[in-house]
Amino acid sequence: MADNEEPNPTDITISALSFRKYERWQWWFLLALCIAFLIVGQSGAVILGRFYYDQGGNSTWMATLVQTVAFPLLYVPFFLIPSPPEASTSSAPPSIKIIVLIYFALGLLLAANNMMYSVGLLYLSASTYSLICASQLAFNAVFSYFINSEKFSAFIINSAVIVTFSSALLAVNEDSGGPSVVSGSKHIIGVLCTVGASAVYSLLLCLMQLSFRKVLKKETFSVVLEMQIYTSLVASCACIIGLFASGEWRTLHGEMSSFGKGGVAYVMTLVWTAVSWQLTSVAVVGLIFLVSALYSNVISTVALAVTPIAALIVFHDKMNGVKIISMLLALWGFSSYIYQNYLDDLKARRIAASKTQNVSTC
Repeated sequence: MADNEEPNPTDITISALSFRKYERWQWWFLLALCIAFLIVGQSGAVILGRFYYDQGGNSTWMATLVQTVAFPLLYVPFFLIPSPPEASTSSAPPSIKIIVLIYFALGLLLAANNMMYSVGLLYLSASTYSLICASQLAFNAVFSYFINSEKFSAFIINSAVIVTFSSALLAVNEDSGGPSVVSGSKHIIGVLCTVGASAVYSLLLCLMQLSFRKVLKKETFSVVLEMQIYTSLVASCACIIGLFASGEWRTLHGEMSSFGKGGVAYVMTLVWTAVSWQLTSVAVVGLIFLVSALYSNVISTVALAVTPIAALIVFHDKMNGVKIISMLLALWGFSSYIYQNYLDDLKARRIAASKTQNVSTC
């Protein structure tokens, strides 16, 4: 690499861009905050989504809408969290048309992804749903390789293969658990929708990372919030159109009246589900900005491993032998990737130390 070339952020796990823009403690603080938001938000959102269906909710469009509709909350950190000053750049900023097109396309993709997740959660137990979602790590590794030139190592390949086997075990297991009224065919639909949503979600993350690097070319945390706000706006509009076009809006009043825990619980379930998904979404995009799409998906896999334990406590989901093996495989795959992340971090430190030493000797 020539001295005047900009290093590819995906060549090493920790982005050099982020370290230049933030002090090291700030970078680690934001990283820790994003990880905490992702684990807590995603686990809570899945549990609340399953609770919504279990207590009598049956509107898939409403379950999809709450995944993005709370995006106005993001204006609070948008105005409160200061961003470091941007470095001057010779490249021209993208046109408004290009930015609008990116947000519109990603927003529609997000709406489709959320709908598939809603259908999957409708027909699957929270634990089975979460473990199958772990397949997104394998999808993301492939998309990161082709879209963002992410380098594959033996540990990353090992991680992707193991997590894929983990999800496949649940897909073929007839006793993986689910709502008692769900037939075998609906269970298959739930599995297919969840796997499809995992693939679309992974593609979405990689396209977001590509947009940050190649189009937006901004190096502040505010761009993370802008990405989430405007894609969520498009996705929410699409869901509202779907809610009215499908006629499901007519059933919402009766759904609230017949909700198992009462009307207040119905409203609070939807509100806190929406808040949980926004915490998750901004954390996901934040990790893409701070590190990479693949790293963001790995941390998401951690939350997916936590959710079955929460589902066991809250819903008394069955944890048969297949689920336990699947969870252990998912954790093994996650550990394999984390070890590769550790090796890349050491490499990044050695490179930085070498450059610092060369500069001091000049």
